[in-house]
Amino acid sequence: MPPGDAALGSEEAVPGSRHPATPTAPTSPADREARDTRVIWLLLAATFVVFLNETIMSVAIPELVDDLGVTLTAAQWLTTAFMLTMAVVIPITGFLLQRFRTRPVFGTAMSLFSAGTLLAALAPGFEVLLAARIVQATGTAIMMPLLMTTLMTLVAPSDRGRIMGRVSIVMSVAPAIGPAISGLILNSLGWRYMFWLVLPIAVAMLVIGLRRVTDVGQTRVFPIDLGSVVLSAFGFGGLVYGLSLVGGVVSGRAPGDAVPMWLALAIGAVGVLAFILRQVALQRTDRALLDLRTFRTRNFAVSIAMMAVMMAALFGTIILLPIYLQDVLGLEPLATGLLVLPGGLVMGLLGPTVGRLYDRVGPTPLLVPGSIVVSGVLWSLTLVTETTPPWMVLVAHVTLSTALAFMFTPLFTSALGSVEPRLYSHGSAIVGTLQQVAGAAGTAMFITVMTASAATAEAGGTDAIAAQAAGVRAAFLVGAIVSVFAIVGATMVRRPADMVQAPAAH
Repeated sequence: MPPGDAALGSEEAVPGSRHPATPTAPTSPADREARDTRVIWLLLAATFVVFLNETIMSVAIPELVDDLGVTLTAAQWLTTAFMLTMAVVIPITGFLLQRFRTRPVFGTAMSLFSAGTLLAALAPGFEVLLAARIVQATGTAIMMPLLMTTLMTLVAPSDRGRIMGRVSIVMSVAPAIGPAISGLILNSLGWRYMFWLVLPIAVAMLVIGLRRVTDVGQTRVFPIDLGSVVLSAFGFGGLVYGLSLVGGVVSGRAPGDAVPMWLALAIGAVGVLAFILRQVALQRTDRALLDLRTFRTRNFAVSIAMMAVMMAALFGTIILLPIYLQDVLGLEPLATGLLVLPGGLVMGLLGPTVGRLYDRVGPTPLLVPGSIVVSGVLWSLTLVTETTPPWMVLVAHVTLSTALAFMFTPLFTSALGSVEPRLYSHGSAIVGTLQQVAGAAGTAMFITVMTASAATAEAGGTDAIAAQAAGVRAAFLVGAIVSVFAIVGATMVRRPADMVQAPAAH
């Protein structure tokens, strides 16, 4: 038996065979429902903690530069390395969630996150802190696919929208309040306390989860394909890394990164293509690291395409608005953070409400108006100038966040609800991978257009601030044009066929 199978059960397993989870399920429906609810809330809480940590470092970069004696470029690797690790690990979770049971996967994820948090708090220098962030990211990358797969397995199709709406709180509120919490900690304590304050919460989640989380679904014993792992790392890691360099190269802040950027993008593109071809071949024997047969379902493919557009718009706006508010309107960083905070909170807090609406009316009545409003806000942002009042930007951001809330929960639920139950783990991994790649692509697209347009305007004699405003308008114009395609896609997403059927098996 391969290492680690002891945690999976004592029976001998035949490669490719399936065996059920440990028989710990309660016998009565009430007990089973209570168990499932407990598992879901524990996973939601744990995922909230790890996602909160993902954005907590952004505000601390300047202090780390001074305290650790590193350059700003080096310090940015604390964020870049985290993002790269997520892009590399998430595609592998499709295999992990089919191969190993829920409890050991949860324990591994939270143990890695807790260990990385402790190492970061104790880090004597930059190198150790960077290693700690990579360990944290490895645990974080596992948690979201684990949460999504568990939800799809435990929750009845007719209730998935309501429960999936709670995932929006994790995805939106945690990253939104991360920088604010970081700022408060840095104002009174050192940067290490960002980790010391998170550590006991993470450990508590780990201990409670190991006692309360039960194994759900079935596992299937088959060997991991190392070739796919290598191709995944080069493919998705190369794309995300190359896209992260685009802004610096185009703006001229890091012209020396031009060759690494193009090389990384080329390696990424070739790697992803080779990865896809290998998965298609391995699918014939059910040994794919990331099973792409999910895309045979039209509803999944359309939902994923729309999700990519919305993620690109979200991440592009997140990176562009602070630049506009500070460099064009002259707001202080604290004021900028407070201005964009309400949008993230609104997006997350609306999640459960949107989820309940989804269960009642399906995706189309939510997606069509949501996509129209998203497009409308992006078009309105093409009119911003160096004299636009900040309150108008606040209204636009909150409106955009509200519209995105009406899109993400229906898209997640429709996409995953449309695939076969045996492919839930792969569908969840694809969604997570898409978030990383689409987010990086959206950021690169907005920054590239903004920088190039601003440079052109300034070369034509426009003053620096007005030129920056022109660049921001041009970037939002590209985003607005792309958003029109999402309106068309919104009319094509359908309610999964099993939404009105009996509750899913436990």
